[in-house]
Amino acid sequence: MTTAEFRAATAEETRALGARLAGLLAPGDLVVLSGPLGAGKTTLVQGIAEGLKVRGPITSPTFVIARVHPSLSGGPALVHADAYRLGGTLEVDDLDLDESLSESVTVVEWGEGLVEGLSSEGRLEIHVERGAEGEDRRVRVTGVGPRWSELSLA
Repeated sequence: MTTAEFRAATAEETRALGARLAGLLAPGDLVVLSGPLGAGKTTLVQGIAEGLKVRGPITSPTFVIARVHPSLSGGPALVHADAYRLGGTLEVDDLDLDESLSESVTVVEWGEGLVEGLSSEGRLEIHVERGAEGEDRRVRVTGVGPRWSELSLA
């Protein structure tokens, strides 16, 4: 496992971090986002979307559960899902996220403990939490599995 920690003082810095992380992502990658309500998970996904150059807008998929954002530049699509309202792995299976995984970058908010098995190559786990003041965020990024073993996240 490879882990890196980042701080973002504003929402714009959180988006910029997401755009940087997008440079590491490729078709078939699974990103599992965790953190409390309002921590900035969707803001980070907005930055990932900007970096991947996909069609927006990127909003919280809580009520839609999953959205596909096609590439505007010939790169991979972004599948943005939210597992907050899902009751377990059977409901995750119903979303068929594994059907588009190989050609897309799949980001699942609240997916911890539910979606890790979607990728045999591993995943990028990102935990976002609020700092002590204002918009300050602490972001811990951990690469799990063979895909991420040789990659520097810093």
